[in-house]
Amino acid sequence: MAETTPAATTVAEVLAELGALEDPKAREANERHGDDHGVNLGRLRAIAKRLKTQQDLACRLWETGDGAARLLALLICRPKAFGRRDLDAMLREARTPKVHDWLVNYVVKKSPHAEELRLAWFADPDPVVASAGWALTTARVAKNPEGLDLAGLLDVIEARMKDAPDRLQWAMNECLSTIGIEHAGLRARAVGIGERLEVLKDYPTSPGCTSPFAPVWIAEMVRRREA
Repeated sequence: MAETTPAATTVAEVLAELGALEDPKAREANERHGDDHGVNLGRLRAIAKRLKTQQDLACRLWETGDGAARLLALLICRPKAFGRRDLDAMLREARTPKVHDWLVNYVVKKSPHAEELRLAWFADPDPVVASAGWALTTARVAKNPEGLDLAGLLDVIEARMKDAPDRLQWAMNECLSTIGIEHAGLRARAVGIGERLEVLKDYPTSPGCTSPFAPVWIAEMVRRREA
């Protein structure tokens, strides 16, 4: 059914609602992590639940460039409606971590173009784009590893992760950990790579949370499965 409210007015109304939810303290905290919004994500999800799926509105909200509006757009869009070029362009525009993460996890992973984009992004010279390729690879390692060269992935991680930029390093570390968790035959090697490289070994971790340091992460996830 077509929307009865003019699209431009609808976008303006949504932006006004998001603006009313803006919390300076939340923005300050988010900006420390590289994000550019101050809207509580629980409240943002409540708006998305009310709006339901609206692809046209989602596209218009994305076009505003506003961080909170883009997060909302990713919640109300129809992932399979985007073409490969659309998703590639969106990823290259999504420079903040939260928008980048939601785009990959909520949209690209549900797209019929996911595998094609995984291969293209994995080899991209832009480390932020490449990190998306690694995130999609990690998803395949966990759910559909057939056809992946897992030992070859470990070779690349061992050679490049230590000196990779932060976002790419995090994505590679997640892939390393997932290989160790999901594939017992490669677990010892994955743990050994983590121990030698010491990537994220000293990452600050809140009480009750698991360290992202690969040997600790792998051990804890395996322990939980075997408990």
